[in-house]
Amino acid sequence: MEALVTLKNSVIGSNRQKSSVISQGVVPRLLQLMSEESLDPNIRLEATITIGSLAKGTPENIDSLIEKGTATALVEMLKTVPLGSKLAEAALCALRSIFSHKPAPVDALPADMRLLTRLTQIAREDSQEARTSVIRVLAVWCSGTVEQEALTCAGACSAAAAMLVVPPRSVPSPSRLVPALELLAAMCFKNPNVAQVALNTRHGDKSIPELLMCLVSRDKPLVVALKAAKCLTFLQRAGALPADDSRIVFGALPCLARLCTKENTEDIRASAAEVLAYLTEVDTSLQRLAAISNHLMSSLADIVNCQSAAAKQGAFKCFASLGANDEDIRKMIIETHGLMVHVVNGLNNPDPCVSLAAVRCLHSLSRSVQQLRTTFQDHAVWKPLMQLLNDSPGPELLNVGSSTLCNLLLEFSPAKEPMLDQGAVEMLCNLTKMSDPALRLNGIWALMNMAFQAEQKVKQRILCCLGTEQMFRLLGDSDTRVIMKMLGLLRNLLSTRQHIDAIMSEYSSQVMQLVRQAVIVVLEGSYPAEVKEQALCILGNIGDGEKSKDLIMANEDVLRKLVDYLAHPESKLQEAALFVAGNLVWRGEAGAAARQQRLAELGLLRALKLLRASHHAAHLHDKVKTALAQFNEFT
Repeated sequence: MEALVTLKNSVIGSNRQKSSVISQGVVPRLLQLMSEESLDPNIRLEATITIGSLAKGTPENIDSLIEKGTATALVEMLKTVPLGSKLAEAALCALRSIFSHKPAPVDALPADMRLLTRLTQIAREDSQEARTSVIRVLAVWCSGTVEQEALTCAGACSAAAAMLVVPPRSVPSPSRLVPALELLAAMCFKNPNVAQVALNTRHGDKSIPELLMCLVSRDKPLVVALKAAKCLTFLQRAGALPADDSRIVFGALPCLARLCTKENTEDIRASAAEVLAYLTEVDTSLQRLAAISNHLMSSLADIVNCQSAAAKQGAFKCFASLGANDEDIRKMIIETHGLMVHVVNGLNNPDPCVSLAAVRCLHSLSRSVQQLRTTFQDHAVWKPLMQLLNDSPGPELLNVGSSTLCNLLLEFSPAKEPMLDQGAVEMLCNLTKMSDPALRLNGIWALMNMAFQAEQKVKQRILCCLGTEQMFRLLGDSDTRVIMKMLGLLRNLLSTRQHIDAIMSEYSSQVMQLVRQAVIVVLEGSYPAEVKEQALCILGNIGDGEKSKDLIMANEDVLRKLVDYLAHPESKLQEAALFVAGNLVWRGEAGAAARQQRLAELGLLRALKLLRASHHAAHLHDKVKTALAQFNEFT
C-alpha cells in the first residue's frame, strides 16, 4: 500500500516520471492490482488513481497504456464495481482521460446493453465527477448508428437531459454542460429515430429542445451556447424540428450568426460557421434568414482572413450553403470585398480540408449564370480548379470539383475555350471510367455541356478521346442518370447538319452501332420517358443530315421502333418520334420519294393518319399535318 501511494505521488504532475514508470513495465502490475476483486478496495483505488494519473501524460504515454489493454481493463472493472463508490469514480476518470486521446480506443467499450444501461445509470445518479466522466466517454464512443441506437435504448437521452438543467441564479458550468451537449449531438447526428426520441424526452417540465433553447442565450458561456445550437441544428437536420420552428429561427440560427462575429475567439467563430453551414445547407428559407442576420457576410469574410485552416474551412462551407439556391444571396456573396481572391487562394491551400471547402464554395457560386460570365472569368477560377483536379485529388474533392466543371463548361461560359487547352476533355473522359457512379455522371455531364453548340473540332476531339467502346459501356451503365447524359452527349455531338454529315462520314459504322443500341435497347427497355425521348431526339438529329438519313433508313429495326412510338401513350414520346419522321420524309431533298415509299410500307403513313385523328394528340396536329403534306404522292 505504501509503495502504491509513493508511486502515485511521484507521477502526479510529472510527465517525465510518468514516462519512466511506464517504461519500467509497472503498468501490467497496476492493472492486476486494480482489477483483482479479492484485494483490499483501498489498494484497488490507489492503483486506479495511479493509472488515471498516467493517462494524463503525453500522447505517447496514453498510446502505451492503450497497447497494454488499460482501456479494456477499466471497462471490465466498470461492469462489477459498486455504483457510487470512489473506485467507480476513479475508473471513470481514468477512462475519460484515455478516451480524450485521439484516436480513442472505442473498441474497448462493447455495445453491451447491460453495461450501457449501467453507465447511463451512473450518468443519472452518481457523483457529479462520475456523471461528467461517463457522459464524456459515451460522447466519444458514439460514432455511428449502432452506438446511437444502443445508447438510446439504454436511456442516454434522459441522462443527457438531466445534465442540461441549470438551476435558477446559478452559474452554468461548461465542464458539466459541454459533455452532455456533445453526447446529445453525437446521438442525434443524421439519425431521425434518435432525434425523435430526444425531441420527446423531458426532464422535469422541460423537453430537450426547451432546455437547449435556454442555453443559446447571450448570458451563457460561448462554448455552451455553441454546443447547444449544434444540438438544435442536428435535431432539425434529422427531421425532429421543422425549419420554421421558433427554436431554430429565434434560437440556433441567430446564436450561430452572433458567434461568427469578430468579438469572439477564432476557434468559436470557426466552429459556429461550420455548424451554421450544416443548418442552412438545404433549406432556402434558412439561407435567406441567415444571409441578413447579424452582418453575417462581413463576419464570414473576416473569418476567411483568419490564419487557422479550421476558420477558413468553416467560412467557405458557410458561404457554400448560403449560396446554394438563391441568386440574390450569391450576388451578396460575390460582392463581399475580396472574397473571390480568397476562394482562389483557398483552392491553392495546401490543407486538403481548406481546398475542398473552397471548391464547395466555388461550386455553389457557379450555379449563377451571371457569375460564370463575369466574376469567374475575371478571376480565372478554372485555372486553380483544373490544377487541383489534375493533382490526384481525393474522391470527395474529385466529386465536388467535377460538379463545378459541369457548370464552368456550360455553353455561355467564357471559361470553356481555355479549359479545353488545359486538357479538360481528357480529364472528363477519364472520369467516365471511374467505379463511382457520381464521378461517371459528372464526367459525362460535363462532356455533354462541352459538346453543346460546340465547334466541329471540339466534337471530334470528344469522340476521339472518349471512344465508341466507352460510349457503349456508358449506354449500358447501371445508373439511369449516366445513360441519360450519355444520350444527351450523343444528341449534342450529332447536331448541326454540317457537323452531323462530317462526323457520320468519319465514324458512320461506329456511331450507327451506338445509335442502334441507344434506340433499340433504350426504347425497348423499362427506362423513364425522359431517357427514351433523348434516344428519339438523337435519331431526329441524324435524320436532319443530308447524307446520314440513309444510315437510319438502312436499319429496319430502328424504323419499326419509330412507327411504334408514333402510337405511344406518352405525348412527349409521340412528339419526339414525329420530329424524327418529319426529318426523314421532308421532300425536296435527295432520295425523299424513296424514303417516303419505304416508310409508308412500314406503316408510318398510317400511323401519322391515326395520330391526326386522335383527340388526345390535338396539340400535335399541326406537326402531323406538316409531315403528312410531304407524302402528297401517297395521300
